[in-house]
Amino acid sequence: MATSYPGVPGEPTKTGIAILETATAAIQGFGPVNKIHQHLCAFHFYAHDMTRQVEAHHFCGHQNEEVRQCLLYDSPESDAKLIGLEYMVSERLFLTLPDDEKKLWHSHEYEVKSGILFMPGVPGPIQRQDLEKVCKTYGKVFHFWQVDRGDTLPLGVPQVMMALTRDGQLYEELAQNLEKRYEVSFGKERESRAYMSGPNLGVHPLANGGGKGLKTELREVDVQPVDSVPRVFV
Repeated sequence: MATSYPGVPGEPTKTGIAILETATAAIQGFGPVNKIHQHLCAFHFYAHDMTRQVEAHHFCGHQNEEVRQCLLYDSPESDAKLIGLEYMVSERLFLTLPDDEKKLWHSHEYEVKSGILFMPGVPGPIQRQDLEKVCKTYGKVFHFWQVDRGDTLPLGVPQVMMALTRDGQLYEELAQNLEKRYEVSFGKERESRAYMSGPNLGVHPLANGGGKGLKTELREVDVQPVDSVPRVFV
């Protein structure tokens, strides 16, 4: 039976491909994907335009105690679009980064303590055990597929994204919609997480874009002809 996902151009996947996928799934291993053990839901906004806010479902796995990596989708459904990637690191590792690099990373303290970053379907007491750690981390996010503007394919340059850092930034309509769909209360979770703390040294002033906008753009550069390069090995 042919299958097709709405909103994505292209011919439906034919039955033969589906059968082939079933066969390869039984033979091949999917180690990196099988390490995914966690589903987090939160919001990102474009680092150069806070008005563009996107719901992002993170499917994450740990590299070790201080590094985790996440595939980002626009929903948790089987037809979800893979829209980006996020890397999360401990405060210790973040502090080793060059200053120019730090600007690309965002803190998770507000996301966690406000309740808007949560694990769908996981009881509060259980998810809070891990979110205590997430609260102290920093994340680096790039979105490849700008679904918020209706793109049907991943167009343009990957965009660096940021996370919310204070009350009043998230559109109320987005918050209410998510709370209704997942039967969660950001307010109640905020109360339950009041005891949590962020990075031990406080949120670094260069994180979150250094408080300024960041836009990812392509730039042309002059490339010297090969003949102009010293032929030291000739």
